[in-house]
Amino acid sequence: MWFTIAFILAFLLMEGGAWSAHKYLMHGPLWSWHEDHHKPNGNLFQKNDRFFLIVAIPSWLCIMLGMIYGNYFVVGFGGGIALYGLVYFLVHDVLIHRRFKWFDKTDNSYFRAIRKAHKVHHKNQYKEHGTCFGMLLVPRKYFNV
Repeated sequence: MWFTIAFILAFLLMEGGAWSAHKYLMHGPLWSWHEDHHKPNGNLFQKNDRFFLIVAIPSWLCIMLGMIYGNYFVVGFGGGIALYGLVYFLVHDVLIHRRFKWFDKTDNSYFRAIRKAHKVHHKNQYKEHGTCFGMLLVPRKYFNV
């Protein structure tokens, strides 16, 4: 039971954490890593991809240390972070930016809203004055547009 609670809790908290990190770190002191995501250079990989490690390492540590010490709440928390990372990759890199052409035929109103909100975010190619920093929670105004 604690594993499941931690798993769901971590997944849900990650959206707020991702929003905050995106707004205050990526569009703040870590802009030098994130800038090439707003101004693509044509390379398959970007400096921005380093943020994967910032999420993957704590997830891995929670899972590994939780298993070593038999703390399944910590294992579940690490698993929730990992699931959010997977969903983020599938939504952001595959569905929105189409870095991999896996879901090209998807035509769902929720996914259209996610794409629209992210497109609005990328309209501004600079560090300041950004909008729509979240990923999975989309403002209502982007539906049915």
